[in-house]
Amino acid sequence: MTDMSPEDAAEPVRCVGGASADVDYHDGRLDPAVGVHSYQVMRANRADPQPPDGPGWTYNHAPMLAYWNGRFHLEYLSTPVGEHISPGRTLLATSEDGRHWSAPQVVFPPYDLPEIRRREYHLPAGTGAIMHQRMGFYVAPDGRLLALGFYGVCPHPTIGPNDGRGVGRVVREVRPDGYFGPIHFLRYNRHAGWSESNTRYPPYTASGDEGFRAACQALLANKLITLQMWEEDRGRDGFFAIQDDRLKALSFYHRRDGKVVGLWKWAKAALSADEGRTWSPVAEVPSLVMAGAKVWGQRTSDGRYALVYNPNPSNTYRWPLAVVTGEDGRDFDEMLCVTGEVPPRRFGCLHDLAKEFGPQYVRGIVEGNGAPPDGDMWITYSVNKEDIWVSRIPVPIRSRAVEPVRDDFDDVPAGQAPPGWNIYSPLWAPVEVVDLPGQGGSGLRLTDEDPYDYARAERVFPQAGTVQMRIELLAGQSDTGRLEIELVGRRAARPVRLVFGEDGLIRAADGERPVKLQAYAADTWYSMTVKADAAAGRFQVAIDGKTVLESAAFAEPADSLQRLVFRTGPYRKHVIERPPMISPDLPGADLRAARAIFCIKAVGIRKG
Repeated sequence: MTDMSPEDAAEPVRCVGGASADVDYHDGRLDPAVGVHSYQVMRANRADPQPPDGPGWTYNHAPMLAYWNGRFHLEYLSTPVGEHISPGRTLLATSEDGRHWSAPQVVFPPYDLPEIRRREYHLPAGTGAIMHQRMGFYVAPDGRLLALGFYGVCPHPTIGPNDGRGVGRVVREVRPDGYFGPIHFLRYNRHAGWSESNTRYPPYTASGDEGFRAACQALLANKLITLQMWEEDRGRDGFFAIQDDRLKALSFYHRRDGKVVGLWKWAKAALSADEGRTWSPVAEVPSLVMAGAKVWGQRTSDGRYALVYNPNPSNTYRWPLAVVTGEDGRDFDEMLCVTGEVPPRRFGCLHDLAKEFGPQYVRGIVEGNGAPPDGDMWITYSVNKEDIWVSRIPVPIRSRAVEPVRDDFDDVPAGQAPPGWNIYSPLWAPVEVVDLPGQGGSGLRLTDEDPYDYARAERVFPQAGTVQMRIELLAGQSDTGRLEIELVGRRAARPVRLVFGEDGLIRAADGERPVKLQAYAADTWYSMTVKADAAAGRFQVAIDGKTVLESAAFAEPADSLQRLVFRTGPYRKHVIERPPMISPDLPGADLRAARAIFCIKAVGIRKG
């Protein structure tokens, strides 16, 4: 290809600055990107009936995202138990605000295969196909939204459906009223023996809808968009600009100079100067430390660029989910944590080595598939290949706060999350602003009914060596639930630790020693003041104006403080041993725990 310097082609992207994640910690001990709101879209539940397929399916993975017709559209694939274990299907959920999501609908149902006889294996008729797709949506030139999927063949869980021997790519229209058009094949894997004669759905060319046919043809004519399909197709008929079996899960974006940057799993990258018709030789990027989870790249609404990925060389432990940013689309710096939460994997399967841990397989909104009006960066990912999440990353992406904190939540609409706060909000442990009856204002409420996860709200404040913090909070109960409150320093050090415990007592950590401060009562507001001095390694606590702890030692060293954390469960930090091939479900994973509620009415943090 032309118009490409050797240096540019040899290293299409570079992570500079030397930042790295400490992967012994779920958050990598990285500073957070300020103001990220993370919401659980779907929580896997094996016991909850979900018509028409009976008990819930607990393998959910590979989500895709688009913004169309004023709503987010999220597609993900699912199987009953584990990866590559049939049957498979694809579901679609929508949301107006990215926080509250519709119940998922099956957009591509399970597909029964005909009998397959090959030298390597024999599959009887009726064996279920496995869905596998690296492309979920396409907004056509006339504004139509197409949803896409791929029906693959898995003779054994260790043989993937993306080896070029699957059935083919399916497509259907998502209509403005939320209904779906008929399913058609967009492209058969003819080289693997599949065609109109031995498949269930007709080709798109047989559709009586001229606009639908035109939309499909526009998609197929776009060499950049269709390169996302290469991995499952692998046809050598000249359709694909790159035919390299190493390449999986393309993400791409345009630089200011018009060149396209292509990114794939395992830190591979290439450049195109002609909209994907030709590419530079695929290069391995040594500074992009990652494994087989995906990487997502895009130009953000402020004209800068961002990459989101798991900066972890282990393919089993896919944490944290981090973002790096840059000005030119080539050089990226300042690694920040998007989410570092890794709850226990609740559901086992017969092939656990394919249920990797952590927030993974990140995707954003592909160029041309819509832009949310808030201008922020929206991404989707699965957690432990069980649950589906989205995160809203405010743009510009930043790591620091510059103003002292004086928050009372009165200007935030009920049901939403406050700007400037980092929110981790599972479906069974939501974080949201609520009206406070009898108080004349609003508060930030953390509710927790999840037996294996928690709610978390975090406020970044200007970094300082000495800090004064005042909070007003209420516990809705004193006999269940837990609220941990921490002041956090650089590299995620947690020197100041307070707890509203399940036993009705408030405690603090004085060095390594837990200290009882006082009892607390349900439905009672408390005003808590903390003064902390990083140089001295000491802090003191007052409750309702009374000093209850003086000159307590930090629980761990910190040279400064920069975050306040509220969390409805114990801190998680562990390295999991290699999982067994067969593991049971965690007990009670489908049952809600006793509800615990905590409300925060005001937060003030300043230097001094």
